[in-house]
Amino acid sequence: MTLAASLGKVTIVDFWASWCGPCRKENPNVVAIYNELHSKGLNIIGVSLDEDPEKWKEAIAKDKLTWTQVSNLKGWEDPIAKQYKVESIPATFILDQSGNIVAQDLRGDELKAKIKELLGK
Repeated sequence: MTLAASLGKVTIVDFWASWCGPCRKENPNVVAIYNELHSKGLNIIGVSLDEDPEKWKEAIAKDKLTWTQVSNLKGWEDPIAKQYKVESIPATFILDQSGNIVAQDLRGDELKAKIKELLGK
């Protein structure tokens, strides 16, 4: 899944890493939102700043992250993170159906409310 392929859907671009405690703590909230709203048009792309492929894959499995996950395994030198000017994680960017960034760094109930608003639900 690429960003271009996600056009037409509300998309969360979620920057995280296996070693990021706050990221891992937020993952259950994101999983719940995805499970509830994916069928209504929500897409998520996880971008990991991991450098160790095994730890990255273990975290995906343990946290039950079933959406598309990508990583260049370059840590903070990840070109996608640089493109989005990510300086700390977790970092989330919410894109509307046209691919425009309409919100960022929302968590929990705020994230869910914004996604529902964009989906018109």
